Amino acid sequence: MQTEPRQIGKSGESLAADYLRKHGYRILELNARSRLGEIDIVAMDGQTLVFVEVKTRLSPDYGNPKLAVTPHKQSRLTRVALAYLKKHHLLHCKARFDVVAIDWTQGSPQIELVQNAFEATRR
Repeated sequence: MQTEPRQIGKSGESLAADYLRKHGYRILELNARSRLGEIDIVAMDGQTLVFVEVKTRLSPDYGNPKLAVTPHKQSRLTRVALAYLKKHHLLHCKARFDVVAIDWTQGSPQIELVQNAFEATRR
């Protein structure tokens, strides 16, 4: 795996999308961008719209990837998700935030899905 940060992120997002598909998610969009920011993956899990943040770590130096979705990041993701829902006329849909944590510190990817990782926040 290449170690350039952007390439690490893209590799992690690709792994996460494949993992989610294998677990029954239907991927709607990768890297959904707006002027407010980006959501790594937008998917459907049954009847629930899911906004997925992917965190990948090659080294333990930066800590557990699950813990990288800080309250500040949660607030930003909430704003981007709300903009997405409004833009696509999906405010009526049930939605949640999941995190896919990918840990490469053992040489091969260990993938963990945290469903409903946090509640929508406002700051």
